[in-house]
Amino acid sequence: MKWAALHDAAAVVASLAGHPPEARKAEIRNFPALARDAGGWRYDEARRGVDDLAAMMEPGLSALLAVHARGLSAAPAAHALWQEFVAARAVLLELVPPQGLKRLG
Repeated sequence: MKWAALHDAAAVVASLAGHPPEARKAEIRNFPALARDAGGWRYDEARRGVDDLAAMMEPGLSALLAVHARGLSAAPAAHALWQEFVAARAVLLELVPPQGLKRLG
């Protein structure tokens, strides 16, 4: 559930940055199950990584919404947060072994 909530928050960040809505690919949607199936250290790292990503996104989104509520442009800061989110998510997705991704095809 936290993974889905992160992507809902990221969608708001993307919108504030002026980016179009992101199509969620299967590897993104299914990441929690794939990480769980991988088990062991990969699952542990995935759980910690998702928690870290949430810790980054929560205050960032709150700040962006506060700026936006004041009628100021949050676009530059939202763009930076969006880039950080995408980069961190890419690292997390690399935790899934390639054979896990083949199941999606």
